[in-house]
Amino acid sequence: MKSIAGIGIFLVLGLLVAYVVGFQPIFGEKLPYDDEQTGLKERIVIKFSHVVAENTPKGLAAARFAALVKEKSQDRIEIQVFPNGMLYSENTEVAALQRGDIQMIAPSFSNMNAIDPAWFVMDLPFAFRDQQNVNEALQGTLGKRLFETLKPYGMKGVAYWSNGFRQMTNDVRPLRTPEDFRGLKFRIQPSQVLERQFNLLGASTISTPFNEVYRNLEAGVVDGQENTISNILSKRLYQFQRYMTISNHGYLGYVVVFNEKFWNGLPADVQLIIEQALRETTVWNNQAALTQENGLRSLRERAGLDIITLTEEDKAQWMERLSPIYKEFADTIGAGLIEEIRRP
Repeated sequence: MKSIAGIGIFLVLGLLVAYVVGFQPIFGEKLPYDDEQTGLKERIVIKFSHVVAENTPKGLAAARFAALVKEKSQDRIEIQVFPNGMLYSENTEVAALQRGDIQMIAPSFSNMNAIDPAWFVMDLPFAFRDQQNVNEALQGTLGKRLFETLKPYGMKGVAYWSNGFRQMTNDVRPLRTPEDFRGLKFRIQPSQVLERQFNLLGASTISTPFNEVYRNLEAGVVDGQENTISNILSKRLYQFQRYMTISNHGYLGYVVVFNEKFWNGLPADVQLIIEQALRETTVWNNQAALTQENGLRSLRERAGLDIITLTEEDKAQWMERLSPIYKEFADTIGAGLIEEIRRP
């Protein structure tokens, strides 16, 4: 009898458990679904990895884009932003995107020349007069042709974002003429064009990921570096530099890229929402990149940098010294692309 009673209790407990977890072979009636949980199952999650700080033009644009997508999709699409190289560095993010570990990245133009040498065009010195000139080039034939270089690698370019123009910093002496560079060592992004730029100025270079620049300067591995005002400020690179030259000699921008297979698998209405949010974010980003005065003021007041601005005569000397780069890289880049930009 005890064994029969035990079996009966076991069966009753089993039926109760089946009811709680939603199995209904006996009761024949479904438990009500939680609408909120159902919605979570349908949510589209997009991981967006980048390597700069949240308070830079790219960092702010990424956050704004995520907020716009959430609003426009009524929380159906979630853009998870991972800044500061939290997930991947400049050296690993492209491979991670191709594997599908993340769905979005926004690498700098200089990092894309490993994909296709056409991207060297964006590193040419004094290639653009101002941000408007950059916008016109990237919204036209140049931008379309650069996007096309990504397709064979399973990537889809969807936008270009700006960080502004590069400036020079170092800890040895003011840089006003080409001769002032002689004997100095600079950190650069991975680009043969940038390496050649400093060679022509009489300087040597090393190439390291962005998140290592602070340590490079702190340890004295290099004398200086080139970067935008926002990056110099947000990464506190000024702490180990005494001199800064407002040269606007090079442009630093980003290409926003999706894993193409993932993008093609998105519903058409989701793609439309993302494209709308990207357009709005890009307009906002380009405007924000124009406003560097606050950052420059902070560098003057907080950093104690000795800051000089090149005159037109100074720029002419730099441009003349660096002009051979255009001829040297014409075949590598493609003459047609070089014609799309403003030559020095």
